[in-house]
Amino acid sequence: MSDVASDRQSLAEPVFDIARWAFWLAAPFVLIAVAWQVASLFFPPFLFPSLIDVFARVWTILTTWSQFTSVLATAMRILGGLAGAFLLGAVLGVAIANFRAADRLLTPTLTFFQGIPALSWVVFAIIWFHGVEFRILFIMVITTLPAFTFQIVGALRGMDKDLLEMVMSFRPTRWKFFTAMVLPAVLPEVITAWKVNLGNASRVVVVAELVGSSGGVGYQLLQQQQLFDMAGALAWTLQLVFFVLLFQWILSKFEQVAVRHRSKSERS
Repeated sequence: MSDVASDRQSLAEPVFDIARWAFWLAAPFVLIAVAWQVASLFFPPFLFPSLIDVFARVWTILTTWSQFTSVLATAMRILGGLAGAFLLGAVLGVAIANFRAADRLLTPTLTFFQGIPALSWVVFAIIWFHGVEFRILFIMVITTLPAFTFQIVGALRGMDKDLLEMVMSFRPTRWKFFTAMVLPAVLPEVITAWKVNLGNASRVVVVAELVGSSGGVGYQLLQQQQLFDMAGALAWTLQLVFFVLLFQWILSKFEQVAVRHRSKSERS
């Protein structure tokens, strides 16, 4: 009997762990939802609309193709801008890490760019460029480029020197050296940079679309603001939040697979 009880207890423990994890994952969002719903009972709908109305609008956006295309347009702009910034940041990061002249020229320049607000880049892009899509691409790249570059530089400079010398002693080919030494060292920093820049890009793209686009989530938010439609504004904001959460989840799953070679504590 004791063996049966112990087996049941061992099977129940993972269930309790999952339930506890799910509770703490959902608790903050439930708390926010309850507080908002209570506020909707005491304030007019244009300030705090009912969550039923908000999620009805969310469903309408998801099931209406003419509206859902705005969500897709914003998502593609975010991913396109991040991809462009990552590729350019990788080139600049390798140059900074390997050449002193590039370090002296590019590091202060990128640091200077980091201090320029996103709204200023929006104004500059409107003045400099004519095409809407190119404006948004420029804004996305220029605002996320420094973070990608500095993360890659930090990863390259943080490689273990003893391990580097040991790998070089085997006289590897360039491709083998990249896959065996450089990629494992840089990949965690790259994934972190993508996670950080994803949140920054989602905020920047809305600003860019607010003032320089005729489509996308930012443009739709501007329309809701002009109509004082708080339910619509929340519904469109949630579309962007859902996209960020989905892509963050994809990055987390990719990270689990990509860095599975890292050692783990025996206690974990």
